[in-house]
Amino acid sequence: MAQPAKGPATEGLRSTQKSPAEPSAKKSGKSSGASRAKSSPPAQPADLLDPVHPVDEKLPAKRLVPAALQHIAAMYAGVVTPPLIIGQACGLDAAGMTRLIAASLLIAGLATILQTIGLTKFAGNRLPFVNAASSAGIAPMLAIAETSAPGRQLPAIYGAVMVAGVFCLAVGPFFGRLLRFFPPLVTGVVITLIGVTLMPVPVAWAQGGDKEAADFGDMKYLALAAFTLLVILLIQRFGRGFVKQVALLFGMLIGTLAAIPFGLADFSGLKDAPVAALPTPFAFGAPEFQPAAILSLCIVMLVLMTESSAGMLALGKICERDCDGRTITRGLRTDGIATLVGPVFGGFPTSAFAQNVGVVTLTRVRSRYVVAVAGGALLFLGVFPVLGAVVSMVPMPVLGGAGIVLFGSIAVSGIRTLSEAGLDDSSNIILVAVALGAGIIPLAAPTFYADFPAWAQTVLGSGISAGALVAVLLNLFFHHLGTRDRRIPATAAALKSS
Repeated sequence: MAQPAKGPATEGLRSTQKSPAEPSAKKSGKSSGASRAKSSPPAQPADLLDPVHPVDEKLPAKRLVPAALQHIAAMYAGVVTPPLIIGQACGLDAAGMTRLIAASLLIAGLATILQTIGLTKFAGNRLPFVNAASSAGIAPMLAIAETSAPGRQLPAIYGAVMVAGVFCLAVGPFFGRLLRFFPPLVTGVVITLIGVTLMPVPVAWAQGGDKEAADFGDMKYLALAAFTLLVILLIQRFGRGFVKQVALLFGMLIGTLAAIPFGLADFSGLKDAPVAALPTPFAFGAPEFQPAAILSLCIVMLVLMTESSAGMLALGKICERDCDGRTITRGLRTDGIATLVGPVFGGFPTSAFAQNVGVVTLTRVRSRYVVAVAGGALLFLGVFPVLGAVVSMVPMPVLGGAGIVLFGSIAVSGIRTLSEAGLDDSSNIILVAVALGAGIIPLAAPTFYADFPAWAQTVLGSGISAGALVAVLLNLFFHHLGTRDRRIPATAAALKSS
């Protein structure tokens, strides 16, 4: 007798008639259905049709931990740079510097975790996106410190930063409409000025840091800074893989070790640093709200929002996940929350870290949980101030040698953005020339605005704020007012390509 063909039409027949090759249910103690399930290959059509996106992939620990360490290595020097510079300018002692660094690490960890994991649909872009204190706010905060009374510098800075955080939260949902006023032509000028106007900082560090000291500029300091820079260059030239990525940190470590025999490294501050402690709210005084300082930081916040938006668009393209307006809004809300809450514990304006976008590009590890673990590590470092004290003990000349590379690379990023911004147009050349000139005036002639009102000194005294303001106004004049010429890439699509 011919066997019936196997298929859906004969399934009922197979369930009622035992095949000689099939043991009976009574003998095996198992149903024939269980036997068929065991013999048939497992099929998971749902998994095949809906695989886990690389951004949402949860990697095993042996891959996750090293990948997270790479992100920390790439960003650590940048995270501690703002508290180091601002703390020095405000005359903080070793204990104050330790608290400031710990707070910066803590806020960076919290902001990064919020950004990667998300908070319902309100905040967090859920991309492998690192948030921390941005170097873009350093110059205007230094200007605020110089115009504030001794002992009141940080309260004035923190008051302005908090308002800038509220400004970010308020403007964030509508920022997509403002992106056309911040094309690559404008952001390129601003990023270039960030690097250029900060360059005097590492130069002063290379000379010893303290301009009032009798041995400021001594050859021993310059030699140590040059040695550190040389080590970074050699590692960058001959290093491979992870070692090459962390050339900056290795250079600082080797430079510090080289400083010890010559008595140029002072680790006495480690004795007074607590091993573990949570940052104290308003440890540096209650915030003060000065209109000129607030205006300056709000301008910087617009620049940071532009950088964050461009970073999210670029990261979305790298990760092959669409980054729409809602994603950008959630990401900017995270910036705003971190910037608003940060000053309570001693933090500064928070934004995206472009170097970590580079890490994702180079490693192709796109999991947001890797960056979330990196955020957890930063949070851990912030809760243990003794680790921050170790960083604060790095000699100033060593920081100077590394800072030349760090801030110089920021200027290079701006130049690269400008190279894609249509500089074959004469009006664009004029725009960039005048904006860069306005931004360099405070650097070339620090007393240029000495007779201006205090609010104007705060805004124009920062090369970044002055250059950004001029660039935006000239962009409006040349490409928006009374013309329909939109050749300048001003949309989100243009930002994605930049």
